[in-house]
Amino acid sequence: MLDASEIELFRDTLGRFLDKEVAPHYEAWEHEKLFPRTLWNRLGENGFLCVDVPEEYGGFGGDFVLSAVVIEEVARRGFGALATNLSVHSDIVAPYILHLGTEEQKHTWLPRMVTGEAVGSIGMTEPAAGSDLQGMKTRAQRDGDAFVINGQKTFITNGYHADLHILSAKTDPNAGARGVTLFTVDTSLPGFDCGRRLEKIGQHGSDTAELFFSDLRVGADQILGGEGQGFANLMNELPRERLVLAVGAISACEGMLERTIQYVQERKAFGQAIGSLQNTRFALADLQAQIQVNRAFVRQCTEEYNRGELTTTNASIAKLTTTDLQFRVADQCLQLFGGYGYMREYPISRDFVDARVQRIYGGSNEIMKELIARSILGR
Repeated sequence: MLDASEIELFRDTLGRFLDKEVAPHYEAWEHEKLFPRTLWNRLGENGFLCVDVPEEYGGFGGDFVLSAVVIEEVARRGFGALATNLSVHSDIVAPYILHLGTEEQKHTWLPRMVTGEAVGSIGMTEPAAGSDLQGMKTRAQRDGDAFVINGQKTFITNGYHADLHILSAKTDPNAGARGVTLFTVDTSLPGFDCGRRLEKIGQHGSDTAELFFSDLRVGADQILGGEGQGFANLMNELPRERLVLAVGAISACEGMLERTIQYVQERKAFGQAIGSLQNTRFALADLQAQIQVNRAFVRQCTEEYNRGELTTTNASIAKLTTTDLQFRVADQCLQLFGGYGYMREYPISRDFVDARVQRIYGGSNEIMKELIARSILGR
């Protein structure tokens, strides 16, 4: 485990990489609506992927705090699409392999994910099954010592560039939640097809795709975490996914506020900086207070996760409150930019559209409220 000074050195090194390798190109990538595949290799070469993977599998062996630093620095700079792609790869797919995989699966995929040679994606959502995972239609039918997979997934982050796909499928359609199984799928296999890259209102650089599986054959040794255990495994891993969404959301809030504070001190109206107007000062004070409170709770949840004590309820609270706040901060900060906030040349406009999806993916915020309510009232 790294000490505080080593973590800050890592943060500084990452920041310099982002300022040099990402910032000058980010707007162009947004227009192209896809990050270059080589970016993954550059991130891996510099040690910024899957940093909490143990050393025996090629990682630093850090804890979640170090992984959170990556998302914090990316999100704070307003690179929301990149934060999404990185969190899926490093904070969702890699932990699934690490926590649920066989030694063969770990040694096959984790070192390549650390270097950026392999990009990871995960497929739960289908056209008719989003938050209700039990409604999925993708089927994996046993055929001897293998499974034949047919179905479709949608809204898949990293789907276009993915080399590894963690697939959720029904192995027993009559068993409800107990009939779901996870598989590790090499996307070079026959029967895998990446459909169109999906057009989104925000996070344009983020690789989001439809995936199709047509008689795709995988061995039983590609089951991840046990046959019929997929739904339980998904539920066990979701708290980290929701925590990392909260980390990105609160860091994005901090970055938006920093850029807005700078703007209102430079922009003048009625002969004075708009930052001197009471409405501006009160708006910024309110946002700062809410950000500080939420940051404290995210820090608490991070400590709980590292101790193995993060509950579904606290992860849900963190995701709910920070992503709601992110959209509020984006809206209020854009308002303080005035007409310029609506222009694409100012990053706050991108912050605004990028923030909206945070309240949907990783489980919609309505689902977060339901989970929190169950912890209070029971079912």
